Amino acid sequence: MRGITWRRADLRAADIRTGLKWKLSAAIALVGALVAVALSLVVHNAARVSMLDNARDLADERIRIAQRNYELSGRPNFPNVKVDDPRLPEPLREKVHQGRRATYVTDADGGPDIWAAVPVQDGRVLSLHTGFTDRSTDILNDLDQALVIGSIAVVLGGSAIGVLIGGQMSRRLRKAAVAAGQVAQGEPDVRVRDAIGGVVRDETDDLARAVDAMADALQQRLEAERRVTADIAHELRTPVTGLLTAAELLPPGRPTELVLDRAKAMRTLVEDVLEVARLDGASERAELQDILLGEFIARRVAAKDPDAEVRIVHESEVTTDPRRLERVLFNLLANASRHGKPPVEVTVEGRVIRVRDHGPGFPEALLAEGPSRFRTGSSDRAGRGHGLGLTIAAGQARVLGARLTFRNIRPAGAPEYVPAEGAVAVLWLPEHAPTNTGSYPMLP
Repeated sequence: MRGITWRRADLRAADIRTGLKWKLSAAIALVGALVAVALSLVVHNAARVSMLDNARDLADERIRIAQRNYELSGRPNFPNVKVDDPRLPEPLREKVHQGRRATYVTDADGGPDIWAAVPVQDGRVLSLHTGFTDRSTDILNDLDQALVIGSIAVVLGGSAIGVLIGGQMSRRLRKAAVAAGQVAQGEPDVRVRDAIGGVVRDETDDLARAVDAMADALQQRLEAERRVTADIAHELRTPVTGLLTAAELLPPGRPTELVLDRAKAMRTLVEDVLEVARLDGASERAELQDILLGEFIARRVAAKDPDAEVRIVHESEVTTDPRRLERVLFNLLANASRHGKPPVEVTVEGRVIRVRDHGPGFPEALLAEGPSRFRTGSSDRAGRGHGLGLTIAAGQARVLGARLTFRNIRPAGAPEYVPAEGAVAVLWLPEHAPTNTGSYPMLP
Protein backbone atom coordinates (compact mmCIF):
# COMPACT_ATOMS: atom_id res chain seq x y z
CA MET A 1 0.00 0.00 0.00
CA ARG A 2 2.86 2.39 0.76
CA GLY A 3 4.38 1.67 -2.63
CA ILE A 4 1.10 2.44 -4.38
CA THR A 5 0.71 5.69 -2.46
CA TRP A 6 4.24 6.72 -3.38
CA ARG A 7 3.65 6.02 -7.07
CA ARG A 8 0.45 8.05 -7.09
CA ALA A 9 2.21 10.97 -5.42
CA ASP A 10 4.98 10.63 -7.99
CA LEU A 11 2.47 10.78 -10.82
CA ARG A 12 0.82 13.84 -9.33
CA ALA A 13 4.18 15.54 -9.04
CA ALA A 14 5.20 14.61 -12.60
CA ASP A 15 5.78 17.59 -14.84
CA ILE A 16 4.03 16.95 -18.15
CA ARG A 17 4.98 19.62 -20.63
CA THR A 18 3.29 20.07 -23.98
CA GLY A 19 3.86 22.78 -26.56
CA LEU A 20 1.23 25.44 -27.11
CA LYS A 21 0.88 24.61 -30.79
CA TRP A 22 0.08 20.98 -30.04
CA LYS A 23 -2.47 21.96 -27.40
CA LEU A 24 -4.12 24.39 -29.81
CA SER A 25 -4.00 21.87 -32.63
CA ALA A 26 -5.55 19.19 -30.43
CA ALA A 27 -8.29 21.60 -29.30
CA ILE A 28 -9.13 22.64 -32.88
CA ALA A 29 -9.04 19.00 -34.05
CA LEU A 30 -11.36 17.96 -31.22
CA VAL A 31 -13.82 20.76 -31.91
CA GLY A 32 -13.64 20.04 -35.65
CA ALA A 33 -14.25 16.35 -35.04
CA LEU A 34 -17.27 17.05 -32.84
CA VAL A 35 -18.73 19.49 -35.35
CA ALA A 36 -18.04 17.14 -38.27
CA VAL A 37 -19.67 14.18 -36.48
CA ALA A 38 -22.70 16.27 -35.50
CA LEU A 39 -23.14 17.65 -39.02
CA SER A 40 -22.63 14.20 -40.55
CA LEU A 41 -25.34 12.72 -38.36
CA VAL A 42 -27.70 15.59 -39.17
CA VAL A 43 -27.04 15.34 -42.93
CA HIS A 44 -27.30 11.54 -42.90
CA ASN A 45 -30.61 11.58 -41.02
CA ALA A 46 -31.98 14.41 -43.17
CA ALA A 47 -31.04 12.57 -46.39
CA ARG A 48 -32.52 9.30 -45.11
CA VAL A 49 -35.75 10.99 -44.03
CA SER A 50 -36.00 12.77 -47.39
CA MET A 51 -35.49 9.51 -49.30
CA LEU A 52 -38.03 7.72 -47.14
CA ASP A 53 -40.56 10.53 -47.69
CA ASN A 54 -40.03 10.24 -51.45
CA ALA A 55 -40.43 6.47 -51.25
CA ARG A 56 -43.63 6.83 -49.23
CA ASP A 57 -45.00 9.37 -51.68
CA LEU A 58 -44.20 6.99 -54.53
CA ALA A 59 -45.86 4.09 -52.69
CA ASP A 60 -48.91 6.24 -51.99
CA GLU A 61 -49.17 7.15 -55.68
CA ARG A 62 -48.89 3.49 -56.69
CA ILE A 63 -51.50 2.30 -54.18
CA ARG A 64 -53.96 4.87 -55.54
CA ILE A 65 -53.40 3.59 -59.07
CA ALA A 66 -53.75 0.01 -57.83
CA GLN A 67 -56.97 0.98 -56.03
CA ARG A 68 -58.52 2.35 -59.23
CA ASN A 69 -57.48 -0.73 -61.19
CA TYR A 70 -58.89 -3.05 -58.48
CA GLU A 71 -62.21 -1.21 -58.40
CA LEU A 72 -62.46 -1.45 -62.21
CA SER A 73 -61.31 -5.06 -62.65
CA GLY A 74 -62.14 -6.57 -59.25
CA ARG A 75 -58.67 -8.06 -58.84
CA PRO A 76 -55.21 -6.74 -57.95
CA ASN A 77 -53.27 -6.32 -61.17
CA PHE A 78 -50.46 -4.00 -59.99
CA PRO A 79 -46.97 -5.28 -59.07
CA ASN A 80 -46.38 -6.05 -55.34
CA VAL A 81 -50.08 -5.35 -54.53
CA LYS A 82 -51.93 -7.84 -52.34
CA VAL A 83 -55.36 -8.08 -50.78
CA ASP A 84 -55.61 -8.66 -47.03
CA ASP A 85 -51.88 -9.34 -46.71
CA PRO A 86 -51.34 -11.08 -43.34
CA ARG A 87 -47.91 -9.39 -42.98
CA LEU A 88 -49.46 -5.93 -42.96
CA PRO A 89 -48.14 -4.00 -39.92
CA GLU A 90 -50.76 -3.63 -37.21
CA PRO A 91 -50.52 0.20 -36.89
CA LEU A 92 -51.14 0.50 -40.65
CA ARG A 93 -54.03 -1.97 -40.48
CA GLU A 94 -55.69 0.09 -37.75
CA LYS A 95 -55.47 3.29 -39.85
CA VAL A 96 -56.97 1.50 -42.86
CA HIS A 97 -59.84 0.12 -40.78
CA GLN A 98 -60.60 3.74 -39.93
CA GLY A 99 -61.21 4.29 -43.63
CA ARG A 100 -57.93 6.08 -44.33
CA ARG A 101 -55.24 5.57 -46.94
CA ALA A 102 -51.86 5.50 -45.22
CA THR A 103 -48.20 4.59 -45.58
CA TYR A 104 -45.88 3.00 -43.05
CA VAL A 105 -42.15 2.31 -42.75
CA THR A 106 -40.67 -0.69 -40.94
CA ASP A 107 -37.01 -1.45 -40.27
CA ALA A 108 -35.79 -4.78 -41.57
CA ASP A 109 -32.38 -6.43 -41.77
CA GLY A 110 -31.96 -5.52 -45.42
CA GLY A 111 -33.09 -1.92 -44.92
CA PRO A 112 -36.37 -0.09 -44.40
CA ASP A 113 -39.61 -1.56 -45.88
CA ILE A 114 -42.24 0.75 -47.37
CA TRP A 115 -45.89 -0.17 -46.87
CA ALA A 116 -48.96 1.52 -48.34
CA ALA A 117 -52.57 0.42 -47.80
CA VAL A 118 -56.02 1.60 -48.67
CA PRO A 119 -59.55 0.24 -47.99
CA VAL A 120 -61.57 -0.86 -51.05
CA GLN A 121 -65.31 -1.00 -51.65
CA ASP A 122 -65.82 -4.65 -50.67
CA GLY A 123 -64.35 -3.99 -47.19
CA ARG A 124 -61.06 -5.59 -47.92
CA VAL A 125 -57.58 -4.04 -47.57
CA LEU A 126 -55.41 -3.44 -50.58
CA SER A 127 -51.70 -3.10 -49.68
CA LEU A 128 -48.43 -2.45 -51.43
CA HIS A 129 -45.08 -3.66 -50.02
CA THR A 130 -41.74 -2.44 -51.42
CA GLY A 131 -38.22 -2.25 -50.06
CA PHE A 132 -35.74 0.59 -50.04
CA THR A 133 -34.41 0.70 -53.56
CA ASP A 134 -30.81 -0.28 -54.25
CA ARG A 135 -30.25 3.07 -55.85
CA SER A 136 -31.36 4.89 -52.72
CA THR A 137 -29.15 2.62 -50.61
CA ASP A 138 -26.18 3.31 -52.87
CA ILE A 139 -26.82 7.04 -52.72
CA LEU A 140 -27.00 6.93 -48.93
CA ASN A 141 -23.78 4.88 -48.73
CA ASP A 142 -22.01 7.30 -51.06
CA LEU A 143 -23.25 10.18 -48.94
CA ASP A 144 -21.94 8.51 -45.77
CA GLN A 145 -18.57 7.92 -47.42
CA ALA A 146 -18.38 11.54 -48.53
CA LEU A 147 -19.27 12.70 -45.02
CA VAL A 148 -16.55 10.51 -43.49
CA ILE A 149 -13.95 11.81 -45.94
CA GLY A 150 -15.08 15.37 -45.35
CA SER A 151 -14.92 14.91 -41.58
CA ILE A 152 -11.39 13.54 -41.78
CA ALA A 153 -10.38 16.45 -44.04
CA VAL A 154 -11.89 18.93 -41.57
CA VAL A 155 -10.03 17.37 -38.65
CA LEU A 156 -6.71 17.27 -40.51
CA GLY A 157 -7.18 20.81 -41.86
CA GLY A 158 -8.09 22.09 -38.41
CA SER A 159 -5.06 20.37 -36.92
CA ALA A 160 -2.80 21.93 -39.56
CA ILE A 161 -4.25 25.38 -38.92
CA GLY A 162 -3.85 24.83 -35.18
CA VAL A 163 -0.20 23.87 -35.67
CA LEU A 164 0.42 26.97 -37.79
CA ILE A 165 -1.35 29.39 -35.45
CA GLY A 166 -0.07 27.71 -32.30
CA GLY A 167 3.44 27.47 -33.75
CA GLN A 168 3.52 31.21 -34.41
CA MET A 169 2.26 31.98 -30.91
CA SER A 170 4.65 29.45 -29.41
CA ARG A 171 7.61 30.98 -31.27
CA ARG A 172 6.72 34.46 -30.09
CA LEU A 173 6.32 33.29 -26.50
CA ARG A 174 9.56 31.30 -26.69
CA LYS A 175 11.42 34.35 -27.99
CA ALA A 176 9.85 36.40 -25.20
CA ALA A 177 11.00 33.81 -22.62
CA VAL A 178 14.55 33.82 -24.02
CA ALA A 179 14.68 37.62 -23.99
CA ALA A 180 13.27 37.74 -20.45
CA GLY A 181 15.95 35.24 -19.40
CA GLN A 182 18.64 37.44 -20.91
CA VAL A 183 17.26 40.43 -18.99
CA ALA A 184 17.30 38.34 -15.81
CA GLN A 185 20.95 37.47 -16.47
CA GLY A 186 21.84 41.15 -16.49
CA GLU A 187 21.72 42.17 -20.16
CA PRO A 188 20.09 45.62 -19.91
CA ASP A 189 19.94 46.32 -23.66
CA VAL A 190 17.64 43.37 -24.44
CA ARG A 191 13.96 44.21 -24.95
CA VAL A 192 11.28 41.55 -25.11
CA ARG A 193 9.09 43.47 -27.56
CA ASP A 194 11.95 43.82 -30.05
CA ALA A 195 12.83 40.15 -29.64
CA ILE A 196 9.39 38.76 -30.52
CA GLY A 197 9.00 40.98 -33.60
CA GLY A 198 5.92 40.56 -35.80
CA VAL A 199 3.45 42.94 -37.38
CA VAL A 200 0.20 41.72 -35.84
CA ARG A 201 -0.42 43.06 -32.35
CA ASP A 202 -1.94 40.73 -29.76
CA GLU A 203 -1.79 39.89 -26.07
CA THR A 204 1.81 38.73 -26.47
CA ASP A 205 2.81 42.29 -27.32
CA ASP A 206 1.02 43.58 -24.22
CA LEU A 207 2.89 41.04 -22.11
CA ALA A 208 6.20 41.98 -23.74
CA ARG A 209 5.65 45.70 -23.12
CA ALA A 210 4.73 45.00 -19.50
CA VAL A 211 7.89 42.92 -19.00
CA ASP A 212 10.02 45.63 -20.64
CA ALA A 213 8.48 48.29 -18.43
CA MET A 214 9.06 46.16 -15.34
CA ALA A 215 12.67 45.49 -16.39
CA ASP A 216 13.30 49.21 -16.97
CA ALA A 217 11.82 50.15 -13.60
CA LEU A 218 13.79 47.44 -11.84
CA GLN A 219 16.99 48.41 -13.64
CA GLN A 220 16.56 52.04 -12.63
CA ARG A 221 15.94 51.06 -9.03
CA LEU A 222 18.94 48.73 -8.92
CA GLU A 223 21.13 51.37 -10.53
CA ALA A 224 20.00 53.94 -7.97
CA GLU A 225 20.72 51.53 -5.11
CA ARG A 226 24.11 50.64 -6.61
CA ARG A 227 25.06 54.31 -6.87
CA VAL A 228 24.00 54.98 -3.30
CA THR A 229 25.99 51.97 -2.08
CA ALA A 230 29.05 52.97 -4.11
CA ASP A 231 28.83 56.59 -2.94
CA ILE A 232 28.52 55.57 0.71
CA ALA A 233 31.42 53.11 0.45
CA HIS A 234 33.53 55.69 -1.39
CA GLU A 235 32.84 58.33 1.24
CA LEU A 236 33.78 55.85 3.98
CA ARG A 237 37.19 55.10 2.50
CA THR A 238 38.80 58.37 3.67
CA PRO A 239 37.67 58.24 7.32
CA VAL A 240 38.41 54.51 7.55
CA THR A 241 41.90 55.06 6.15
CA GLY A 242 42.44 57.87 8.64
CA LEU A 243 41.14 55.67 11.46
CA LEU A 244 43.56 52.90 10.48
CA THR A 245 46.49 55.36 10.32
CA ALA A 246 45.60 56.79 13.70
CA ALA A 247 45.32 53.31 15.22
CA GLU A 248 48.80 52.44 14.02
CA LEU A 249 50.14 55.42 16.00
CA LEU A 250 48.71 54.16 19.30
CA PRO A 251 51.11 52.64 21.84
CA PRO A 252 51.57 48.89 21.61
CA GLY A 253 49.16 46.79 23.62
CA ARG A 254 46.06 44.66 23.49
CA PRO A 255 43.65 47.59 23.02
CA THR A 256 45.70 48.82 20.08
CA GLU A 257 45.59 45.35 18.48
CA LEU A 258 41.80 45.24 18.84
CA VAL A 259 41.38 48.69 17.29
CA LEU A 260 43.71 47.82 14.42
CA ASP A 261 41.92 44.52 13.79
CA ARG A 262 38.49 46.16 13.63
CA ALA A 263 39.81 49.04 11.49
CA LYS A 264 41.33 46.59 8.99
CA ALA A 265 38.09 44.59 8.94
CA MET A 266 36.15 47.79 8.23
CA ARG A 267 38.55 48.76 5.44
CA THR A 268 38.20 45.29 3.88
CA LEU A 269 34.41 45.55 4.09
CA VAL A 270 34.41 48.98 2.42
CA GLU A 271 36.67 47.73 -0.39
CA ASP A 272 34.45 44.65 -0.90
CA VAL A 273 31.31 46.77 -1.04
CA LEU A 274 32.94 49.05 -3.62
CA GLU A 275 33.95 46.03 -5.70
CA VAL A 276 30.45 44.57 -5.55
CA ALA A 277 29.03 47.91 -6.66
CA ARG A 278 31.41 48.02 -9.63
CA LEU A 279 30.50 44.45 -10.61
CA ASP A 280 26.80 45.26 -10.37
CA GLY A 281 27.33 48.13 -12.77
CA ALA A 282 28.26 45.64 -15.55
CA SER A 283 31.00 48.03 -16.70
CA GLU A 284 33.96 45.87 -15.71
CA ARG A 285 36.08 44.49 -18.57
CA ALA A 286 38.70 41.78 -18.51
CA GLU A 287 42.34 42.63 -19.34
CA LEU A 288 43.41 39.45 -21.09
CA GLN A 289 46.77 37.71 -21.00
CA ASP A 290 48.01 34.25 -21.96
CA ILE A 291 49.08 32.21 -18.90
CA LEU A 292 49.88 28.60 -17.99
CA LEU A 293 46.96 27.89 -15.71
CA GLY A 294 48.49 25.14 -13.56
CA GLU A 295 51.71 27.06 -12.88
CA PHE A 296 49.76 30.26 -12.16
CA ILE A 297 47.43 28.55 -9.68
CA ALA A 298 50.28 26.72 -7.93
CA ARG A 299 52.20 29.99 -7.34
CA ARG A 300 49.14 31.89 -6.12
CA VAL A 301 47.99 29.14 -3.77
CA ALA A 302 51.48 28.81 -2.29
CA ALA A 303 51.50 32.56 -1.59
CA LYS A 304 47.98 32.67 -0.14
CA ASP A 305 47.67 29.37 1.77
CA PRO A 306 50.84 27.26 1.97
CA ASP A 307 48.92 24.48 3.76
CA ALA A 308 46.60 23.94 0.77
CA GLU A 309 47.38 21.00 -1.51
CA VAL A 310 47.72 21.71 -5.24
CA ARG A 311 47.38 18.97 -7.85
CA ILE A 312 47.81 19.66 -11.58
CA VAL A 313 46.13 16.89 -13.54
CA HIS A 314 46.52 18.52 -16.94
CA GLU A 315 48.35 21.74 -17.72
CA SER A 316 46.84 24.14 -20.25
CA GLU A 317 47.43 27.61 -21.63
CA VAL A 318 44.47 29.95 -21.24
CA THR A 319 43.64 33.53 -22.15
CA THR A 320 42.17 35.32 -19.16
CA ASP A 321 42.57 38.22 -16.73
CA PRO A 322 45.17 37.11 -14.14
CA ARG A 323 44.16 39.71 -11.57
CA ARG A 324 40.48 38.73 -11.62
CA LEU A 325 41.32 35.02 -11.68
CA GLU A 326 43.53 35.52 -8.64
CA ARG A 327 40.70 37.35 -6.89
CA VAL A 328 38.31 34.45 -7.52
CA LEU A 329 40.89 31.92 -6.34
CA PHE A 330 41.76 33.82 -3.16
CA ASN A 331 38.09 34.28 -2.23
CA LEU A 332 37.40 30.57 -2.70
CA LEU A 333 40.44 29.67 -0.59
CA ALA A 334 39.40 32.14 2.12
CA ASN A 335 35.88 30.70 2.18
CA ALA A 336 37.22 27.14 2.41
CA SER A 337 39.60 28.05 5.23
CA ARG A 338 37.01 30.08 7.16
CA HIS A 339 33.96 27.80 6.87
CA GLY A 340 35.45 24.41 6.01
CA LYS A 341 38.02 22.10 7.51
CA PRO A 342 41.52 21.14 6.32
CA PRO A 343 42.94 19.84 4.18
CA VAL A 344 42.02 22.29 1.43
CA GLU A 345 42.67 20.78 -2.00
CA VAL A 346 43.07 22.71 -5.28
CA THR A 347 42.93 20.71 -8.51
CA VAL A 348 43.69 22.05 -12.00
CA GLU A 349 42.49 19.97 -14.92
CA GLY A 350 42.67 21.71 -18.27
CA ARG A 351 40.49 24.81 -17.94
CA VAL A 352 38.74 23.59 -14.78
CA ILE A 353 39.80 24.63 -11.26
CA ARG A 354 38.37 22.86 -8.20
CA VAL A 355 38.71 24.08 -4.62
CA ARG A 356 37.61 21.53 -2.03
CA ASP A 357 37.56 21.47 1.75
CA HIS A 358 36.50 18.73 4.19
CA GLY A 359 34.02 20.70 6.27
CA PRO A 360 30.23 20.45 6.66
CA GLY A 361 29.56 21.65 3.11
CA PHE A 362 27.66 24.58 1.66
CA PRO A 363 24.17 25.38 3.02
CA GLU A 364 21.24 24.26 0.89
CA ALA A 365 20.14 27.86 0.24
CA LEU A 366 23.48 28.67 -1.38
CA LEU A 367 23.37 25.50 -3.52
CA ALA A 368 19.84 26.31 -4.67
CA GLU A 369 20.12 30.07 -5.25
CA GLY A 370 23.83 30.76 -5.59
CA PRO A 371 25.94 33.15 -3.49
CA SER A 372 24.26 36.22 -2.05
CA ARG A 373 25.78 39.22 -0.34
CA PHE A 374 25.76 39.26 3.44
CA ARG A 375 25.10 35.52 3.49
CA THR A 376 28.17 33.44 4.25
CA GLY A 377 29.15 30.08 2.84
CA SER A 378 28.41 28.40 6.16
CA SER A 379 25.11 27.50 7.75
CA ASP A 380 26.51 28.81 11.04
CA ARG A 381 28.06 32.25 10.50
CA ALA A 382 29.17 32.66 14.11
CA GLY A 383 29.90 36.27 13.29
CA ARG A 384 32.60 35.40 10.76
CA GLY A 385 32.51 37.24 7.43
CA HIS A 386 29.86 39.17 5.53
CA GLY A 387 29.12 36.81 2.66
CA LEU A 388 30.71 39.10 0.09
CA GLY A 389 33.57 36.76 -0.80
CA LEU A 390 31.57 34.27 -2.85
CA THR A 391 29.46 37.09 -4.30
CA ILE A 392 32.61 38.83 -5.56
CA ALA A 393 34.00 35.51 -6.83
CA ALA A 394 30.83 34.87 -8.83
CA GLY A 395 30.85 38.45 -10.18
CA GLN A 396 34.49 38.27 -11.26
CA ALA A 397 33.82 34.88 -12.88
CA ARG A 398 31.06 36.49 -14.96
CA VAL A 399 33.50 39.18 -16.11
CA LEU A 400 35.90 36.42 -17.18
CA GLY A 401 33.10 34.64 -19.04
CA ALA A 402 33.61 31.69 -16.68
CA ARG A 403 31.09 29.57 -14.79
CA LEU A 404 31.32 29.07 -11.03
CA THR A 405 29.40 26.18 -9.47
CA PHE A 406 29.06 24.88 -5.92
CA ARG A 407 28.23 21.42 -4.60
CA ASN A 408 28.71 19.20 -1.57
CA ILE A 409 30.62 15.91 -1.48
CA ARG A 410 28.70 12.90 -0.14
CA PRO A 411 29.48 9.17 -0.17
CA ALA A 412 28.40 7.41 -3.35
CA GLY A 413 24.71 6.53 -3.20
CA ALA A 414 24.15 8.36 0.09
CA PRO A 415 20.77 10.15 0.50
CA GLU A 416 20.49 13.90 0.94
CA TYR A 417 20.10 13.79 4.73
CA VAL A 418 23.56 12.21 5.16
CA PRO A 419 26.05 14.93 6.29
CA ALA A 420 28.40 16.16 3.58
CA GLU A 421 32.08 15.24 3.64
CA GLY A 422 33.17 18.58 2.23
CA ALA A 423 32.33 21.39 -0.16
CA VAL A 424 33.75 21.90 -3.63
CA ALA A 425 33.67 25.05 -5.78
CA VAL A 426 34.37 24.52 -9.48
CA LEU A 427 35.50 27.32 -11.82
CA TRP A 428 35.04 26.55 -15.53
CA LEU A 429 37.11 28.92 -17.66
CA PRO A 430 35.77 29.50 -21.18
CA GLU A 431 37.49 28.22 -24.28
CA HIS A 432 37.18 31.67 -25.89
CA ALA A 433 37.68 34.53 -23.44
CA PRO A 434 35.61 37.74 -23.75
CA THR A 435 37.19 40.71 -25.50
CA ASN A 436 38.02 43.97 -23.80
CA THR A 437 34.56 45.25 -24.83
CA GLY A 438 32.81 42.49 -22.94
CA SER A 439 31.70 40.61 -26.04
CA TYR A 440 32.95 37.29 -27.35
CA PRO A 441 35.11 36.89 -30.49
CA MET A 442 33.46 35.71 -33.69
CA LEU A 443 34.57 32.16 -34.47
CA PRO A 444 35.30 31.07 -38.05
